Amino acid sequence: MALSAIWGASFALIKVAVDAGVPPVWVACWRCVLGAAALWTILAVRREPAPRDPAVWGHSAVAAVLLNAVPFALFSYGETRVGSVLAGVMNAATPLFTLLFTVAAVPGERRPGPRGLAGLALGFAGVLTVLGVWRGFGSGEAGGGLACLAATCCYGAGFAYLRRHLSARPYTATALSATQIVCGAAESAVVAPLAAGLPHWPGAGPAAALLVLGAVGTGVAYIINLDLVRTAGTAVAAAVTYVTPLWSTALGALLLGEPVGWNALLGGAAVIAAVALTRPPAAPARRRWARRRSRRVVG
Repeated sequence: MALSAIWGASFALIKVAVDAGVPPVWVACWRCVLGAAALWTILAVRREPAPRDPAVWGHSAVAAVLLNAVPFALFSYGETRVGSVLAGVMNAATPLFTLLFTVAAVPGERRPGPRGLAGLALGFAGVLTVLGVWRGFGSGEAGGGLACLAATCCYGAGFAYLRRHLSARPYTATALSATQIVCGAAESAVVAPLAAGLPHWPGAGPAAALLVLGAVGTGVAYIINLDLVRTAGTAVAAAVTYVTPLWSTALGALLLGEPVGWNALLGGAAVIAAVALTRPPAAPARRRWARRRSRRVVG
């Protein structure tokens, strides 16, 4: 719940920054820089060793492209054209893309059956509803929605990559997250000046939004996220986005006064229902009870 609230609030914070004139690539850069500073501070306080394995740094650099540098910029760009409500709803499609990439890239993952395929089809229909495809793709709002969808696709690929190449490494979640985010900061710091010129610090409100977005939404949140990937798998970790649209919609409507369109509500509900369909079914109650009893007897 804490992770969904943090990431749900991130969309409103991004909107505050881009509406104040901060270029999207600089929103992504500041988010990574401030997140890396928070994570390395936590690492130092806990006296945990940082990874020295070149392979870890190489995989972290790839993960940072997929989970940080590119999607952060895409979401920020998207929110120059759409509200934080729509961006948050689009993010709910993350588990669907995660499923597709995990099945394709992570050995041993179960392939979706008829129920899962029906969920993917429903999710696709929900995404099209959120985008408002009947209005055409020439409008600025549709372009912003597509940028958010592309960011969500990056997240799906990134979750699968994280699961396959990094989550099992013998380092703490803080150490791996710090390595990943500092790679994202370096990548964004190279691109941002070339794409948008030198940065300018906004007013106090947008600066505070960027600080919280970086230190909490990109720092603390990524420790929680990697712990979830390790303990529960990519499907459960990505399913945090079940609740994220509720937070982003509430905060966007209440704090920023954004309208909530019927298509965002209907499409978002379809996407969330689709995620529920694509999740593996829980074990029957009798089987779960038997496992718990067996553990008690063994203990």
